[in-house]
Amino acid sequence: MKKTMLVEFGIGTSLRRRDYTEAACRAVRDALWRNSINVAELFGFPKEAMILDVTIGVADPDAVDTAAVAALFPYGQPTVTATRGGLDVPRSDGGQPTVIANAAITVSFDMEASA
Repeated sequence: MKKTMLVEFGIGTSLRRRDYTEAACRAVRDALWRNSINVAELFGFPKEAMILDVTIGVADPDAVDTAAVAALFPYGQPTVTATRGGLDVPRSDGGQPTVIANAAITVSFDMEASA
């Protein structure tokens, strides 16, 4: 049985290049680097057993390379989904908008007892 243990949130931007993948990666790093997630050890699981459901919110979800975002995780089993959200902020100089991405990382474990 999959059991959610915690959810972490982050925000990332691409200031000038309208790079949705980079904004998404920065949002994930923001969520990860602010926190030390030791929940695996708390329950006696290896870190590789963490089930990581990652949701990225951006104005153009199709522009996110979800494999590049998943590659940020040093361990665990990440699944990355990009969805409509975040924000594109127009620039007063008419250049590319500033892209803001939001990330939600849900950490779960399969709590089913081994037979």
